[in-house]
Amino acid sequence: MAHRRGSALLAVPVLVLALFLVGCPKRPATTAASAPPPTGSPSPSSAAPSTSPSGPSMTPSPAAPGTATPSTTPPRPSEFSESANLKDVFFDFDKYDIRASDARILDTNAAWLKSNNNLVLIEGHCDERGTNEYNLALGERRAKSTMNYLMAQGVQASRITIISYGEERPTCTEQSEGCWAKNRRAHFLVKAR
Repeated sequence: MAHRRGSALLAVPVLVLALFLVGCPKRPATTAASAPPPTGSPSPSSAAPSTSPSGPSMTPSPAAPGTATPSTTPPRPSEFSESANLKDVFFDFDKYDIRASDARILDTNAAWLKSNNNLVLIEGHCDERGTNEYNLALGERRAKSTMNYLMAQGVQASRITIISYGEERPTCTEQSEGCWAKNRRAHFLVKAR
């Protein structure tokens, strides 16, 4: 009996430590779904990885002068603009899963994106409740779930960029549930290639 109690007392601190180590990220960053495929042939100087006394280096060597290297930096949000063809989708309070009614909207958005060659920026937004850090993380999860849905419908990941604004860009500023529901959204902007 004493052995069981001792085991139970040891399990509690281990569980608390595990919960502490699995915490949420503080600041989500703007991310691109994936980098575009490389173009051109690799230069001879960058074909072999460099080595150091401690082993192979994980940093790429600089490209030879005059050779173009593909940009892996996503476009800036200011480069995107509104499109009447893409409709926002909305989320329940403290959720980031796609609702059935919004899935139909995303199906229409995906069909338009597949028939056009535009890049798309998905902005994740939240209502004002919660901390800034929490809302930034929730906005990123909303943008990612929207991106994943579009990718499942056949939109290329290399065309999608996401960003979270959290509660910083509300469409409605009243203190009511109806207004807050308008702010919990994924918003779409496009950029021509």
